[in-house]
Amino acid sequence: MSSVFKSSLAVTLMLGFATTAYAATGEFNNQCSWGLANHKDVQTDCSINSTFKGKTYCFSSQESQANFMKNPTANLDKALAFYKSEHKG
Repeated sequence: MSSVFKSSLAVTLMLGFATTAYAATGEFNNQCSWGLANHKDVQTDCSINSTFKGKTYCFSSQESQANFMKNPTANLDKALAFYKSEHKG
């Protein structure tokens, strides 16, 4: 193996691990909290997230995150009610 290939492989692996480490684990099984507040199930990788009252909430986009955070208390109540009604057990 050439040294250039080895270096490229090492950088690729480091970036892969860094990206994996960045994605968080959030409430609602990593579903988009804004989606849930609007009665939709949208699975995310939780790479876009916010912390509110000590818990991590995931979003499918920065726009979803911004909309949710305009009124997080009310949106969280809506998301929780929908999640409980759809994901019993």
